[in-house]
Amino acid sequence: MSGAETKLDLERIVYIGRTFEEYMQMFKLEREELAGRRILDCPSGACSFTAVAHQFGAAATAADIAYSYSAEELEQKGLQDIEHVMLELVKVQNNFRWDYFKSIADLGEARTKALMASTHDRQQVPERYVPVTLPVLPFSDQAFDLTLSAHFLFMYGDRLDYDFHVRTLQELMRVTQEEIRIFPLVDLSSKRYEHLDRLMDYIVSQGWSAEEIQVPYEFQKGANQLLRITRGV
Repeated sequence: MSGAETKLDLERIVYIGRTFEEYMQMFKLEREELAGRRILDCPSGACSFTAVAHQFGAAATAADIAYSYSAEELEQKGLQDIEHVMLELVKVQNNFRWDYFKSIADLGEARTKALMASTHDRQQVPERYVPVTLPVLPFSDQAFDLTLSAHFLFMYGDRLDYDFHVRTLQELMRVTQEEIRIFPLVDLSSKRYEHLDRLMDYIVSQGWSAEEIQVPYEFQKGANQLLRITRGV
């Protein structure tokens, strides 16, 4: 089922994204790892990774339920959401580390930069941006060398049950040839996803390996690890 078939109520989502530079640290990637690789960012939201990764030779694809809406609608939604979130962040700023971003204003600029880059790229090359509704993806088996998934699985463990996590991982593994990286491993209250060990056992049972890796990025306190899932030989 695609996002076009089940259209999301735009008022129910927060359309905000991370920059390419954040992605490189969140997922512990080096630019030389991008060239020539087929990369899926799912769910990608307003992140600029796909737009910028192409400049370094990657064949990147962004997938998100929000892409059932036009780039112009999402740009306006994103600008409104950035303003709203920055105002709300004042109340909970102690839950975050302020070394990568020096201030809420600095954060707002980065979120706007990501939004505008992704919007422009989608307008120029719309086929890179695919509407999807997890846990189903419209891609062929092993269509991508690397899949990145940020701020979705694990983060909403209180709303997405274990079965949804398993079905989503099955689908990510189906469309990925080499490896999957998921960030972060904590929920919105910075607690480690309660079923992570069970999920890792499941991954291993499917012939993949799974390991937790420290990353050089921590904005939400405690959110500084990724899960690296690698296909077995």
